[in-house]
Amino acid sequence: MNWDQLRSVLWLRWRLTRNQWAKGGGVGAVIAAVVMAAVAVMSVSSFVGALAAGALAMGEARPIVITGVWMGLTAGFLVFWIVGLLQDLQRAESIDLQRLMHLPVALGQIFVVNYVASHLTVGVILFVPAMIGLSIGLAVSRSGAMLIMIPLALGMVFMISAWTYYLRGWLAALMSNPRRRRVVIMGLTAAFIVLAQAPNLYFTVFRGGREPTAIVDGDRQPSVSAAEARARRRDAERAADRAQFNQVLAVQRFIPPFWVSAGAQALAEGRVLPALLGTLGCLGIGVVGLRRAYRSTLRFYQGSSGGKATARAKPASAVGSAGAPAAVAGPLLVERRPPGVPEQAAALALATLQSMLRAPEVKMQFGMSFVVTVVLGASLLFRSGTSMPAAAGPFVATGVVMFSLFMLVQFVANQFGIDREGFRALVLSPVERRLILVGKNLACLPAGAISAMILLLIVAVWLRLSPVVLVATVFQLAAGLLIGGIGGNLLSILVPYRVQAGSMKPTKMPGLAMLVLVLSQMLFPLALAPTFVPPLAGFLWERLGGPPAMLVNLLGSILLAVAMAFVYWKTLGPLGRLLHRREARILAVVTAGVE
Repeated sequence: MNWDQLRSVLWLRWRLTRNQWAKGGGVGAVIAAVVMAAVAVMSVSSFVGALAAGALAMGEARPIVITGVWMGLTAGFLVFWIVGLLQDLQRAESIDLQRLMHLPVALGQIFVVNYVASHLTVGVILFVPAMIGLSIGLAVSRSGAMLIMIPLALGMVFMISAWTYYLRGWLAALMSNPRRRRVVIMGLTAAFIVLAQAPNLYFTVFRGGREPTAIVDGDRQPSVSAAEARARRRDAERAADRAQFNQVLAVQRFIPPFWVSAGAQALAEGRVLPALLGTLGCLGIGVVGLRRAYRSTLRFYQGSSGGKATARAKPASAVGSAGAPAAVAGPLLVERRPPGVPEQAAALALATLQSMLRAPEVKMQFGMSFVVTVVLGASLLFRSGTSMPAAAGPFVATGVVMFSLFMLVQFVANQFGIDREGFRALVLSPVERRLILVGKNLACLPAGAISAMILLLIVAVWLRLSPVVLVATVFQLAAGLLIGGIGGNLLSILVPYRVQAGSMKPTKMPGLAMLVLVLSQMLFPLALAPTFVPPLAGFLWERLGGPPAMLVNLLGSILLAVAMAFVYWKTLGPLGRLLHRREARILAVVTAGVE
């Protein structure tokens, strides 16, 4: 290994990072320092907590308990790892090898640096110190042989990270072909989400034992026989869960990531060989994956794999035959005109929506929100029945609708970041700036409204809600969309940031924008709090002897939607003028290149 070259490359990477922090201003440096301190505190706390648990609480624990703890740590690490993989499917290189190909440097050591830097994730920071601390604690309280768990756990992490790195490199080569890029991203995202939610679907849908769920009045109590039947069913479910856990223990030795828990069980029972074999197996599989990742990386940067597809000229007959059906199919999406919307705002909304539907990163985010909505709805619809007071129905309906709107924060709060260089067209266009805001808001409307309506209908069936409550919740959804539009317009104008092409990952994000984005995501539920006022007013009014709660809820929801529409319309003028004054600054931010 050439240490001089490695020091030079690392110094260059640090200098580029420092320059990015400096461009973000003092706020960016402070936020970076706070984040680094928080990461260090999380890592130390995880280590100390696991060390104390292993040394003080698990000295006399049964082997099955130790196995369950290690299985939980492994499962938690895998969940965090999958979530991080979904956020950015493509591999992010800390040091671009393509810029070093013409230099006499050892690419192998640069590859290792990129591999290590790209896997400093939340899952590693939280769970790796916990695994090390738990191993040391168990060695103190039980036997020194428990120290073998340290190389076994690190070998498992190395195995997962190496093959993930290979997967990301393979995806980067595969998606360099624009014709396959969208299909690959959408298919893999849906597959990962379904795979991660498979246990939830299995327990709640297929084994949930669907039972009619109804809202029960407070005066009626379940009969004793029904209570006894539920008790017997709970006992049967616990017995089935214990049997299933025993099955999991039997098959864990055949699943490489769970060799960790299998090794912990063997060490707790006094057997060392399974843990040693698991360590060697994880390290061997990881070495194979890292070697394949290095070879595929070199082939990709040398141009021997994953080349872009070349467009072939179509014969005139094919062009004519393909163009004939298009004329019969009707107007394109961008040629349509939504009723009641100004022409310029409608054109911008449809063009933005068409662009978002073509962007793979936006389709991936929309697909994630839709799949999450469907999975959550299926869990509610097929879950075993539980008694619920009638007064809780409107609050549950409002809550699930607002939850679906929370998935839109990333789009609504940065409506110009996805445009990137395309924002120049808006700056040069003669369109009124308030109509630009209307068009951007309308482009985000379908994703939030469709997911919310699907989830609302599922909850309405699950809770057997009244049609009056259903209509009231639709008006609350309209009010929530208007609130999100007002806040999103303001944030998009004041703190824009560029979104990296091919993913939703921000690039060159200023420190102030990062702080505002985090605060907006944390405070977004508080901004939607007015939507809970109508059901709360109906509940209190009925308790005080007034009219039925559902009627008060409906009337209040209509008034809230009308009021928010009025406020939204009145804020368009000032926000449009603010956009006009800051559009040059927004253009400089969203079109900035990446160092």
